[in-house]
Amino acid sequence: MSYFVYILYSEKIDKYYVGKTENPEGRLSFHNSEINGIWTKRGQPWELVKLIAFENSTLQSKAERFIKRQKSRKLIEGIIKKGWVG
Repeated sequence: MSYFVYILYSEKIDKYYVGKTENPEGRLSFHNSEINGIWTKRGQPWELVKLIAFENSTLQSKAERFIKRQKSRKLIEGIIKKGWVG
């Protein structure tokens, strides 16, 4: 099984969204669907700009938490351009 951290981008609101999943295509579809939450709904359409694979859910969760805690657009854009260094 693969575990992923994903980064989405909304040109409409000029924001990134970071999440984790085992099904990247399904999560992207959900974020762009009519039934999702208010925050991601207002940014539709979302584009998948980075997908990072991890060996297990522990590493996946640690990476997601690290990225979210930084609250840094510069960090996210660096990960998108240069890749994950973990």
